[in-house]
Amino acid sequence: MRLLPHPATEDIQLTEVLRALSDPVRLEIVTRLAVHKEMTCSDAGDELGVHKSTASHHYRTLREAGVVLTRQEGRLKIMSLRRDDLDARFPGLLDSVLSAAHVNA
Repeated sequence: MRLLPHPATEDIQLTEVLRALSDPVRLEIVTRLAVHKEMTCSDAGDELGVHKSTASHHYRTLREAGVVLTRQEGRLKIMSLRRDDLDARFPGLLDSVLSAAHVNA
């Protein structure tokens, strides 16, 4: 298992998290991860309506903002939400965003 580069919890910036979550495709990915806890990148990208390279860009943006944790197992990249880290830095933010996304769905 190889962990890709991620910001440390204390380095996660609110502006970067909000920027990452402001895109509808990235918000959909985060919503799916909230339900499924962990997904491969290919599963998370199913039915998003974007090319694989565009999906990869969205995954990287979420990872670099500190929203998701991505680890590599063989050829698979597996993502999960950094819920504990985000709740520690910005209590209630993720729940509020997910709740608002659910209402607007």
